[in-house]
Amino acid sequence: MPRRGEPLHKLGFLTIGRFSEDHPRDGHLETLRMIERAEDLGFDSVWVRHRHLQFGISSPVAVLAAAAVRTSRIELGTAVIPLGLENPLRLAEDLATVDVLSDGRLNPGVSVGVPMRYDDFKLALYPETHDVENFSKDRVARLLDHLRGVPVSSFEGTVGIESFSRRVQPHSPGLAGRVWYGGGRSSARWAGQQGINYLTSSVVTIEGTESRDFATIQGEHIDEYLAHHPDPTRARVSQGLVVIPTDRATPEQVRKYEAYAESRLARTRTPQGPRGMLFSPDYVGPSDQLAERLYAHTGFQRAGEVAFALPFSFDESDYIQIVTDIAERLGPALGWPR
Repeated sequence: MPRRGEPLHKLGFLTIGRFSEDHPRDGHLETLRMIERAEDLGFDSVWVRHRHLQFGISSPVAVLAAAAVRTSRIELGTAVIPLGLENPLRLAEDLATVDVLSDGRLNPGVSVGVPMRYDDFKLALYPETHDVENFSKDRVARLLDHLRGVPVSSFEGTVGIESFSRRVQPHSPGLAGRVWYGGGRSSARWAGQQGINYLTSSVVTIEGTESRDFATIQGEHIDEYLAHHPDPTRARVSQGLVVIPTDRATPEQVRKYEAYAESRLARTRTPQGPRGMLFSPDYVGPSDQLAERLYAHTGFQRAGEVAFALPFSFDESDYIQIVTDIAERLGPALGWPR
């Protein structure tokens, strides 16, 4: 729990990996460079978002496979893979492969529910079964079973020169224990009951609370998770907010960052949509001021690690300045033992 005077256990950041439609390779290579830079700067983790039919990483597992062989120490996470577009058995094979390549550094974050804009592409995704697909937490349970090595086939043996296994291959021991799940109060409770890790982000839902304060609600969700975890002492909670230090930013960059945060401020004032989604304001400023604000944040006080989210639409030079200041200025101000 990173209260003042206590260490922040792990420091990371999250990137969308944006690219242009005309030159997608350039954007993907930029993301790989950022991951390599993160390791050089000493970050404990780097996470990639997952975007379908957009100009952000659509295949984080493939990108992290490339990152795995370019790095040797940093943890590699997904935040998050929407399981509604995945077959849990096939995904388990891919995740285990990347975990083997990375020597046990993969942290898969997943989510469930009806995929975003599902009606627009459901016939292409599930031509025969789009109206009967199960988008519940059952998909997470299946994925966890596959990663744990629960048999998926009734046959094991040799046919001719080919050998077959009952469980997903490769099997990577420990990978199931590094699965993360995020969401509101009920999701926090469920993640705790499953004994998996809990991801928080810059959005919460107001289910089950009278508060309209983002930090308070996020803290309540983390408390709910810990209260239902079989061993809270080994539970991992990561906080993800948009946090932009400006220590070595140019005046032009500072103006860009402040304008970005201001353009998104209105959505933080009241819950949005039928689910009552409440967004966090973005945090922009010198690291010493950011540290003061985070130490006062109820959610931050309850999280042992952070993965600060990079804004979607900045330039590579902006990201370099931000992640460098996070590692060299903000991290130490938060008690991170770099």
